[in-house]
Amino acid sequence: MRIGGAGKLFGTDGVRGVANDELTVEMAVNLGRVIATLRDGTIAVGMDARLSSPMLKSAVIAGITSAGCDVVDLGLLPTPALQYYVKCRKDIKGGVMVTASHNPREYNGIKFIQEDGREFTRDMDEESEKMYMSKTYRIVPWNSVGIVYREDCKRMYIEGVIEKVDRDLIAEKSYRVVLDCGNGAGCVTSPELLRKLGCKCISINSHPDGTFPCRNPEPVKENVEFLIKCVKNSKADIGVAHDGDADRATFVDERGEFVSEDVMLAIMAKHYVEENGGGIVVTPVSSSKCVEDVVREAGGEVVYTAVGSPVVAETMLKLKAVFGGEGNGGLVFPEHLLARDGAMSIAKVLELMAKKGKKLSELAAEIPKYVTLKAKVPCKDKIKLLEGLKEAFPEADFTDGARVEYEDGWILIRPSGTEPIARIMAESKSERRAKELLEMGIEIVKKILNS
Repeated sequence: MRIGGAGKLFGTDGVRGVANDELTVEMAVNLGRVIATLRDGTIAVGMDARLSSPMLKSAVIAGITSAGCDVVDLGLLPTPALQYYVKCRKDIKGGVMVTASHNPREYNGIKFIQEDGREFTRDMDEESEKMYMSKTYRIVPWNSVGIVYREDCKRMYIEGVIEKVDRDLIAEKSYRVVLDCGNGAGCVTSPELLRKLGCKCISINSHPDGTFPCRNPEPVKENVEFLIKCVKNSKADIGVAHDGDADRATFVDERGEFVSEDVMLAIMAKHYVEENGGGIVVTPVSSSKCVEDVVREAGGEVVYTAVGSPVVAETMLKLKAVFGGEGNGGLVFPEHLLARDGAMSIAKVLELMAKKGKKLSELAAEIPKYVTLKAKVPCKDKIKLLEGLKEAFPEADFTDGARVEYEDGWILIRPSGTEPIARIMAESKSERRAKELLEMGIEIVKKILNS
């Protein structure tokens, strides 16, 4: 089963663009007015560590207060920390996170949060977009503007994560963990979380710096070479890397081997289905077949959606899924928060290792092996790409882009919802076949865009 969705101004994960160029202060002010008009109550606002985040956060706050709503300024913190705060505080009507997550340093973004901590749904994004475009948001008289007050919810968030795992069991193991926060928002929460879980935490890149001087924000294998080296040199039990806003976590095993994000998704999905005696796991069409393999073997069912955590979370809520997530390090633990959470991912992986008495490499070895390859092609005309794909692959699944199944693999071609690129993914149990499929996908995209 596959569930889809797409946006215009709002992409797969809020509004994003190059700061002060595509995403301006004026846009941020008016987007603040939009959420204040739609939610009409106190709004929580937070930001990541990007250089442009204080500027855009101030603009969002100005917009919200100009529409007559009060603001709780939570400052610098991970996106899931703001989401958890909004969920727990019943007097808060919504939230805004200023972040571009994994995007390059010049980007920033604005993400709207519902009162239950979930990101806005596709329908809510469309409503927000219509109000933004039509300028029908509220602006109040001078004597009715909102007020701003500040609060620190980081400790509340850390304790919330710890409550959902067996802290004593993890502490007994005294795990040595190398943590790479990537100079992002995870710096202000994840080191303390690991210490409170009784781990020996070795932190690298753990001071906030919006220039991201040490590595790009996306915690993919090619960006975490120093983390891999540190895990080997320190003989750590595990290595962890965050993206810019710490809603994602990627992992390195005790041998210094990067564990692919799809394998980590499969490990946790398998565990949750086994623990619940079955159940539904929700994941996008971009996820590896290994997830479906282990979920089915454990007695569960996989439901596929369009790419993007909001649609994954919305589908999990509707179907009462036991687990969900994306093959990019974004895992969703429904008992905690219907949103990606990098800190919870760290805690849950450590708990699973402790429960099973296994190393991360041993847990990864239980997952079927596939070769998954990815590529990016510049793409400014997404409509042209989609129309061309429908002509090239009329038999494809168009839940999100075009996913074409073959007997010995699959290929997915889709326009990115956060960057002006087309993403191509190919997977097979054979590396040769995966390369063939990837090269075919790249050629087709270039042919469509250059026609």
